[in-house]
Amino acid sequence: MGRKAKFGDDGAVKQIKGPGRKAKKQKPPKMLPGLPKLEGDDEPKKLSHRQKQRASRRSKKKEERKLIKKEKKKGVKKDDVKNNNEESDATKNIKSEIVKQFSDSNSSWLKSKNSKSIIPEKDDDIESYDSDSDVDDENEEENGLESIDEDGLSDDDDYLAGTLDDVDSSNESGIEDTVHKNKETSTKKRKAEESDDELLPIEKAAKKLKAAKKKEDAEANEEMKMQINVASQDVFVFPASDKIDEHIPIPEVEQRIKDILLVLSNFNKFREENRSRQEYTELLLKDLCTYFSYNTFLMEKMMHLFPLEDLMSFLEASETPRPVTIRTNSLKTRRRDLAQALINRGVNLDPIGNWSKVGLVVYNSTVPIGATPEYLAGHYMLQAASSMLPVMALAPQENELILDMCSAPGGKASHIAAIMKNTGVLIANDVNKNRAKAVIGNFHRMGIANSVISTYDGRHIPQLFKNFDRVLLDAPCTGTGVISKDSGVKMSKDETDLQRCFTLQRELLLAAIDSLNFKSSTGGYLVYSTCSVLVEENECVIDYALKKRDVKLVDTGLSFGTEGFTNLRQHRFHPTMKLTKRFYPHTHNMDGFFVAKLKKFSNIIPKNNESDDNEEEIETNNVDAETTEVEDIVEKPVANIKKPKHGRGKNRTEKNK
Repeated sequence: MGRKAKFGDDGAVKQIKGPGRKAKKQKPPKMLPGLPKLEGDDEPKKLSHRQKQRASRRSKKKEERKLIKKEKKKGVKKDDVKNNNEESDATKNIKSEIVKQFSDSNSSWLKSKNSKSIIPEKDDDIESYDSDSDVDDENEEENGLESIDEDGLSDDDDYLAGTLDDVDSSNESGIEDTVHKNKETSTKKRKAEESDDELLPIEKAAKKLKAAKKKEDAEANEEMKMQINVASQDVFVFPASDKIDEHIPIPEVEQRIKDILLVLSNFNKFREENRSRQEYTELLLKDLCTYFSYNTFLMEKMMHLFPLEDLMSFLEASETPRPVTIRTNSLKTRRRDLAQALINRGVNLDPIGNWSKVGLVVYNSTVPIGATPEYLAGHYMLQAASSMLPVMALAPQENELILDMCSAPGGKASHIAAIMKNTGVLIANDVNKNRAKAVIGNFHRMGIANSVISTYDGRHIPQLFKNFDRVLLDAPCTGTGVISKDSGVKMSKDETDLQRCFTLQRELLLAAIDSLNFKSSTGGYLVYSTCSVLVEENECVIDYALKKRDVKLVDTGLSFGTEGFTNLRQHRFHPTMKLTKRFYPHTHNMDGFFVAKLKKFSNIIPKNNESDDNEEEIETNNVDAETTEVEDIVEKPVANIKKPKHGRGKNRTEKNK
């Protein structure tokens, strides 16, 4: 399907002459008859100020070119001096013509100035510049556009083409400068493009990266200057002594806390004269206690523990609750199946992270997460993410004898039983009988069958049970890591409570070490954990155990967490204390926690150096004696247990006598 050819009488194809259909120019518009004519339609169009200037230049330059061509044809050769004289004469003539009297309408604002002429001196430059200007002028004239002066004015007066009226020499000098600048920029662009063409693609990319980096550095410097200016303008003024104790609104307290932190970040620069750092820290302590509702003792401990830049982050994170997390019961289901079942019930959840294979974090739920059929069937346990870490550090094995010294409400103990796959023996002990009931209920619901639940005092455990392969001690503490769950800690805990806690923790830790079997082929490990962030309850207790028993710190096996302190203020600890792990709410988005793992090497107890200069060692009671089974030990009577008062028990004791 092609175009139809047009044949003539002779049979030859006719060749269409003239421009094609698309090349035809558009005809001028036809005005409808009867429309009124506008004023000035019949009159010729008036030239603008610039068009008049350019027309006059073109006429002058054409005349000069004609003269130059005639001289070249005649073969007349003149010296350079004469040429320069002629050129100077020509420029003088042009200037004399340029500087004329102004018209009556423009004489009030135009002034004549003696400056450089825009006409170049060399012939080649004249030809090149004229050709460019002619093309531009012709384009403008064809488009029918009128140029406007630099001052934003245009002339509507009658001017004759070829005359130079209202010419300002300063405008000509400005045009000459712009022409030179445009030439310089065009040459620079050409050189840059030529150099870019020669570069490899990798080099071009590197060049772009360098340019972007320079730009980012410049922006960063500007931001730094702005911050410095703001900081220099807003300098904190320390309040007077009589106004420190005055009650001020909470927003003002918050702003003053920020100002004091800024001063302490660069104390030499922002501090006031005759003001010490202690005065600023005391004021900061008072404001923090007011803003976060802490007592002075606990806030001082927090300020000693954290740097100033992390202190506010920790305090603010402790005010917000942590995400709800659940642990899958691997005895009854898999995490994938449990997640699918809960999603079908309208629960929005995700895996807790790469560090756990059984944890799930719940964002929101349309049903109560603690009353679903899956929960009642024992498929999962409501448990904090930080509570899974001690069990992971303990790493229990199948067919082992394991003790959980403080087991209530049973989250960690059920986790241990699930890892053991209901093999071996798990002793779940808690001194509080009411809390032990929660352990019984959770164990029944979770389907745990390898456990024995007891309610003895943990300090007396070595007298009842011994030779455990592994021991987990989640010691009672002040709870400074779980303030988001119990805000009463902020005001209720004082120095007496802290001293009672770490004294009890030391006794429990020594008892847990004594109940371990260092000859165990698979174990001999103890994990100590607290939900506190204070050094007195964590590193100090572990350091005490390292001095009192033949144990050493080992790696916890946890892939994340902050290393424990080896020195803090007046405290100096063993270098292996860095093997312990700390977890904070503002860095790990979980409750504040401390985890340490110890390995027992013998039953030898080092003697106190103060009582005996010779470093002798004595063994614990009944170390050389053969160890007995757990069942036999449990059947032995304990001195603290009272005899039954009912008749049957009384008669039995009499018969035995």
